[in-house]
Amino acid sequence: MIRFVRGQLAAVDADGVVVGMGGVGFHVRVSGTTRTDLPSVGTEVMLSTHLVVREDALDLYGFSDDAERLLFEALIGVGGVGPRMALAICGLGTPDALAIAIGGGDAGYLTRAAGVGRKTAERVILEMRDKVGVTLRAAPALAGTPRGGAREGLVALGFPSDRVDAALAAADGDMDEEALIRHGLAALRR
Repeated sequence: MIRFVRGQLAAVDADGVVVGMGGVGFHVRVSGTTRTDLPSVGTEVMLSTHLVVREDALDLYGFSDDAERLLFEALIGVGGVGPRMALAICGLGTPDALAIAIGGGDAGYLTRAAGVGRKTAERVILEMRDKVGVTLRAAPALAGTPRGGAREGLVALGFPSDRVDAALAAADGDMDEEALIRHGLAALRR
């Protein structure tokens, strides 16, 4: 998995940006929110990323911070929401603003995103209402820590983030990332 890209912002186009690293230009699709946070072309940029592998393409999606990436990953887990629709939803506002809209059941706010109809907005709210606050609060607090790495790994394996948080809460505070993952797996399999 490609977790981030750092390099020179080589170009900005309608679909995203091109980040140059080591003589290679990586096309990274970005949300409208991330687009507004970008530095000028020719300067260094770092984006938190999510790689989507399809039969006919590898698409890299980039975000200005981990909270937006986690929101994107939660959105693509909702039935009927693909990566492009999730990116459009992320472009509506900051992760905190989206968490408030989803938590408050504001389907009208979500329908402002391209391709999102009323039924899809209601499905997003139904499936994410309880998860979105936990996901976004965990991102900055755990980033770069063994517990954060273990959490990210267990969520990537397909376990729901709320169950992962509960499983890791009981772990000893001085465990390394590998030990935390083993502990989490044991707790989640019960």
